[in-house]
Amino acid sequence: MRTTCYLGLGSNLGDCPAHCRLALEALSVQPGISVHRVSALYETEPVNCGGSWFLNAVLQISTDLPPRDLLRVCLQIESRMGRVRTEGPPRSRTIDLDILFYGNLVLREPGLEIPHPRLDHRRFVLEPLAEIAPQWRHPVRNQNMASLLKNLRDFHQVRRTAPDWISCFENPSPAKISS
Repeated sequence: MRTTCYLGLGSNLGDCPAHCRLALEALSVQPGISVHRVSALYETEPVNCGGSWFLNAVLQISTDLPPRDLLRVCLQIESRMGRVRTEGPPRSRTIDLDILFYGNLVLREPGLEIPHPRLDHRRFVLEPLAEIAPQWRHPVRNQNMASLLKNLRDFHQVRRTAPDWISCFENPSPAKISS
């Protein structure tokens, strides 16, 4: 059975638009993963992380991979793209792929928390998520993304910048890659 999932995508090191496109392409060719919707790219002020502003987006996928396998795929893509994970405060990165939601699953295990534990406090996640899934309900907070965004108290700057960044795909209609 396939599960609808939402992934966060971000980059603030090097050629950020290219890194985002490469990560999206890498996900789209993974067995067991289909990319369905993609938000615009958003320029976002760093939160608890020094360095340059980020480019962020949210992807809607469907998968038959279990959550740990989906995480493994994300970490492998990050690693292949030069992401080095270290202990301590967050650092600049070529690419960051986070599982935001895995259907309505609520999971708290070492190294994997679903829904992402801070997504409902971060404008750089909620803006693109509300763009492509405004009615998606948070299984713990029991609010949809539009409501969470409306009531958000995060005042970091987030600017929609590249609505057509997925034009490299065959079906470049806004926010949609495949059905």
